[in-house]
Amino acid sequence: MYFLIFFSQSPINLSYSLNHSLTNFILTTDYSQQVNSIGFFFKIRSIHYCLRVYQTHKIVSEIGSSITGFFLCYVNCSVTNMTKHDPLEESLLKGEASVSKSNGSYSKETKGNDILTSYSNAGFFSILTFSWMSPLITLGSKKTLDHEHLPLLSTNDTAYGTFSTFRNKLESECGNVRSVTTIKLAKVLFFSTRQGILLSGLFALLFTCASYVGPYLIDNLVQYLNEENKVKKDGYILAIAFIAAKLVECLFMRHWMFKFQQVGVRMQSMLVSMIYAKGLTLSRQSKEGHSSGEIINLLTVDAARIGEFCWYMHDPWMAVLQVSLALFILHRSVGVASIAAFAATVVVMLLNLPVASLQEKFQGKLMEFKDKRMKATSEILMNMRILKLQAWEMKFLSKIIQLRKTEEMWLKKFLVGTAIVRFLFFNAPTFVAVVTFGACVLLGIPLESGKILSALATFRILQMPIYNLPDTISMIAQTKVSLDRVVAFLRLNDLQTDVVEKLPRGSSDIAVEIVDGRFSWDVSCVNNTTLKNINLRVFHGMRVAVCGTVGSGKSSLLSCIIGEIPKISGTLKVCGTKAYVSQSPWIQSGKIEENVLFGREMDREKYERVIEACSLKKDLEVLPFGDQTIIGEKGINLSGGQKQRVQIARALYQDADIYLLDDPFSAVDAHTGSHLFKECLLGLLKTKTVIYITHQVEFLPDADLILVMKEGRITQSGKYNDILKSGTDFMELVGAHRAALSSVKSLERRISFKTSSITGEDTGSLSDFELEQEVENIDDQNGQLDETVKPKGQLVQEEEREKGRVGFNVFWKYITTAYGGALMPFIFISQILTVVLQIASNFWMALATPVSATTEPDIGSLTLMVVYVSLAIGSSFATLARAFLAIIAGYKTATMLFKQMHLSFIRAPMSFFDSTPSGRILNRASTDQSAIDMTIPNIAWGFTYNVVQLLGNIAVMSQAAWQVFIVLIPVMAACIWYQRYYSASARELARLTGICQAPVIQHFSETISGATTIRSFEQQSRFNEINMKLIDKYSQPKLYSASAMEWLSFRLDILSSTIFAFCLVFLISFPSSIADPSIAGLAVTYGINLNSVQFNLIWFLCNLENKIISVERILQYTSIPSEAPLVIEDNRPDHSWPSFGEVHIQDLQVQYAPHLPLVLRGLTCTFIPGAKTGIVGRTGSEKTTLVQALFRLVEPVAGQILIDNINISSIGIHDLRSRLSIIPQDPTMFEGTVRSNLDPLEEYTDEQIWEALDMCQLGDEVRKKEGKLDSTVTDNGENWSMGQRQLVCLGRVLLKKSKILVLDEATASVDTATDNLIQLTVKQHFSDCTVITIAHRITSILDSDMVLFLSEGLIEEYDSPKKLLKDKSSSLAQLVAEYTRRSNTGFGS
Repeated sequence: MYFLIFFSQSPINLSYSLNHSLTNFILTTDYSQQVNSIGFFFKIRSIHYCLRVYQTHKIVSEIGSSITGFFLCYVNCSVTNMTKHDPLEESLLKGEASVSKSNGSYSKETKGNDILTSYSNAGFFSILTFSWMSPLITLGSKKTLDHEHLPLLSTNDTAYGTFSTFRNKLESECGNVRSVTTIKLAKVLFFSTRQGILLSGLFALLFTCASYVGPYLIDNLVQYLNEENKVKKDGYILAIAFIAAKLVECLFMRHWMFKFQQVGVRMQSMLVSMIYAKGLTLSRQSKEGHSSGEIINLLTVDAARIGEFCWYMHDPWMAVLQVSLALFILHRSVGVASIAAFAATVVVMLLNLPVASLQEKFQGKLMEFKDKRMKATSEILMNMRILKLQAWEMKFLSKIIQLRKTEEMWLKKFLVGTAIVRFLFFNAPTFVAVVTFGACVLLGIPLESGKILSALATFRILQMPIYNLPDTISMIAQTKVSLDRVVAFLRLNDLQTDVVEKLPRGSSDIAVEIVDGRFSWDVSCVNNTTLKNINLRVFHGMRVAVCGTVGSGKSSLLSCIIGEIPKISGTLKVCGTKAYVSQSPWIQSGKIEENVLFGREMDREKYERVIEACSLKKDLEVLPFGDQTIIGEKGINLSGGQKQRVQIARALYQDADIYLLDDPFSAVDAHTGSHLFKECLLGLLKTKTVIYITHQVEFLPDADLILVMKEGRITQSGKYNDILKSGTDFMELVGAHRAALSSVKSLERRISFKTSSITGEDTGSLSDFELEQEVENIDDQNGQLDETVKPKGQLVQEEEREKGRVGFNVFWKYITTAYGGALMPFIFISQILTVVLQIASNFWMALATPVSATTEPDIGSLTLMVVYVSLAIGSSFATLARAFLAIIAGYKTATMLFKQMHLSFIRAPMSFFDSTPSGRILNRASTDQSAIDMTIPNIAWGFTYNVVQLLGNIAVMSQAAWQVFIVLIPVMAACIWYQRYYSASARELARLTGICQAPVIQHFSETISGATTIRSFEQQSRFNEINMKLIDKYSQPKLYSASAMEWLSFRLDILSSTIFAFCLVFLISFPSSIADPSIAGLAVTYGINLNSVQFNLIWFLCNLENKIISVERILQYTSIPSEAPLVIEDNRPDHSWPSFGEVHIQDLQVQYAPHLPLVLRGLTCTFIPGAKTGIVGRTGSEKTTLVQALFRLVEPVAGQILIDNINISSIGIHDLRSRLSIIPQDPTMFEGTVRSNLDPLEEYTDEQIWEALDMCQLGDEVRKKEGKLDSTVTDNGENWSMGQRQLVCLGRVLLKKSKILVLDEATASVDTATDNLIQLTVKQHFSDCTVITIAHRITSILDSDMVLFLSEGLIEEYDSPKKLLKDKSSSLAQLVAEYTRRSNTGFGS
């Protein structure tokens, strides 16, 4: 029926009928019918538009009508697609998530917001005009936008909606992700987003065609204005053609821009999800070659760059189209000379090739050194505590600065290359114009002003593909580098999937079976087998203990059971689910409750049982928010023992079949260790299979099977008493334990024979008076227990975010950082000169040539060209000057801000790192620094240039019709109003984008470090989903930021088109007021360009406001309150200080942050010079805090610490820390060599280093290695066992030979024999030093001269161990009794 109506009417009647039918249809049918059928009307409409073409003989009508028809078809497709939502999308559109949460399926909870509509359910005109963004922008103008105000993304824009499809396509294309190539990855990215790419390509095509209508018609306009007898109707048809083409051009440009940014966000989401998923499956060997810093760069820089490539994707074919259209118009204007124009264009474009290859090389090198810098920064942030304790932070900062210098060298080359490119190609249109007009003169082709203006307008449009081409080629080079880097990462080796043969639950009596197992961390080196000839059979319900000396392969045995070590030969079968507790605790930042539940539903009764069994109840009561307390990064606000017990609780709550515990009791005290063993291993896990490593012999008798390991082999296995009789390896361990135990017993026996009188007792160098003083002080402190409660708060606060407009001071700081802003006036002058000289050259050509072929030229061809070329050369040199000045200023600013920020955060107090996740710092060091290095200088430069150009355009237009100011002033006022109305939302969206990226980085960083735990609990899918939610949370502000920009640009385009329309209508309505048709033509030429200049100006302004937030964020970190001075010149201690080693603590009070409660609450005591003091106390009693106060990692709120009568707060912190030695709780090694780990400051000779290695029993181990002292140490010392790392820390203090030595849980990770060895080494080499020992092993403490017992930040007891053991009610006596009892009897009874 519709076809009959269509073909039976004339075009005019048809138009009326269509409109009438459409209106009736909309009024009389329901919405779903409308949506399905409106498309048909739009298609009819598009055919109708094409038919109307034949009523007019102007090319613009053809283009305009066809374009409009195409667009209506597009909107029909969009509207039709929007009614077909899958169930998930339906729920998202309603602002709620009804998707099941079970089995880790994707769930998204959000509050529906009545005023917000998303792109997904927008109507026809809403899409056309971007009005679907209006509610958000209106809300942003009234209040500060937060994340919950943002509309939800449609399914196609979410990581969840796109990732699975992307991965499936990649796997079907490559067979395996590890076989991916750059070409295949690019192909799959294209096919995964092809609908968006093709649509954006269609819009780009239509925009390009529309943009050439104006230059095509300019000659017609000049000829019309030059006619004696003008027909007004013809003039108005010309004006309508100009305006219609301009509106179509604006409309399609906006939709093109929006569509490719939408595609870019999708690509970035897919790639980040893919990189994250790969990170979860990497083998240890692959991880050793790629630090978390390098992989973070893949997320923050490379994935973003590939997403940004969508900006440039269509440029190559568009350049061909634009050149073709330009040649068509030029041929009409200048005839054969258009061949010269084409040749000049080709020459200019060919010059790109060598420049592009250079830029690609520079970009690759730049990224390589940026990776190295980020790797070093990441390592420093992870180990900041140890660096500050050792006073090494400035040395490591110099390492970063050195890497940055190399990076800056390549950055400088890249920027110089960019400046040359900008100079060459900014002047390309002028060069093409000179060649073309020169050819006209040589060939005798007459130059008329109309044809010249048409050519100039064409050159001006041609400027964009030529100008963009270097950027496009540079971007192609950068994107290829990024794709290569992503592909190299995706091709890395994964964990072997066939290491473990998983049997169905309940299908076998055997829980773990290994037959002839040979495993090696390094598959490439077959001789270097980690585990050899392993034969093991563990039945369900068995308790298996694994023991052995340091480096014997105990942890590797557990790693092979969870499938982490590559298998060389043999079989390994596991029946049932696994739970794993690692040796060094892995804690996620977040609530304690979330760490324990680890993705499981809350079962309150079970949860309470687990908390009780892990002895966490008391800790949770002490913590400010109980189990809702947010743990800082890497569990920073928990003690070592608390972290270990949270880990154990996490494993218990999973209710697995097989439990693998790697030395779970090393970080806890004797009481807690006993409690954990009884309640967990003998209680909750009594029916489970448990394989546990321990260095504490007292936990062995209760095992059903004991495995003794040596050099990667199981040398003995059996029950406790059986293997005790049969071999030497086990006797070695038990012998060391018995020796330690006998020293405790002999001490107890000695005490029982002594009298209870204090008077004649030797109190270990304390006089009676001093002892009384100590006792009094302790009583005083306990009286202060109920002191005023300080304000409580979470340790990790929300990331600081500026609100409102970016302060002028941020812009001012950016401008004046380099040379005090001295270059700014010169940049402005060079930009003004560039524009003025360009306008002057165009004016000259318009005025010096005749309007028509019949008029004689007043000026000769030679003069015409000489003046034109002179002005062009002047303009070129001004361009060169501004390009280089902008590069110099930008580069200098970037280098200075980098140094300021890094110095500031390296010198920040430890409390800053405790409360600031490293993701926030890394985000600034990578993403924000990249913006300052490469993006902001270009944007600032572009903004100022476009200001000058806009003023130039208006000045030219006013020459022909000064009345344009009547419209200009209100339109500019409206533009400024719109820009301000928009900028409130845009700023907050940009800030939210910056803030939402840090959690993605931090989550990734945590995942990489805890990948073993995640895999052992089989939680990969849940972590992938968390990652996707975080990506979507980041994509939301990013996509809406781009949409808001198009919302504004569309409105500004309409307004600038109004000025252009007024100018045209005025020229045609009042032709008598025009002095010269050439000037009128020139005004229109500049008018055509007005909206793009205005758009560029606003785009650069808004982008500058958004990107300058990177400067704002870096400036936040340049003003972090600093630690105390490194050195106070007026108050430097003597070189021999401390010569005695007396430590006197007076009323010491400490809190971690002003909003947190006191942790040390008024301690007073004295550590005797040359004496050994043991500090004991339940886990969480703030023992480590006391050490931190001694090293001034935390400054006291009140009280003081005196070392040899010098108040440590009165001297520089480097003077203090460099004179003290510490073996810390977490043994740390840095990437580098053995030498650089022992002596990073390069103060000692090789002989001294070898001597220290021999003293700490590592000499032989290092001599075995190929590189000796230059043997490689990988990231975090992963290629050394935990015990070996602890011995390296011992080697450091042996080199340093300080008068005061602190052992903070120094022997937690080693067996009893090695513990005895360390104690012996310390006794031998630090006999005349003050040694302060924090230890959970009773044997380490009882050897002390004095024992300090801490409880909840107060001193409970302080006396000699003899004295304390005599009083059976003392805490120490109870602890020793517990230790002795469990050592003698075990726990079975």
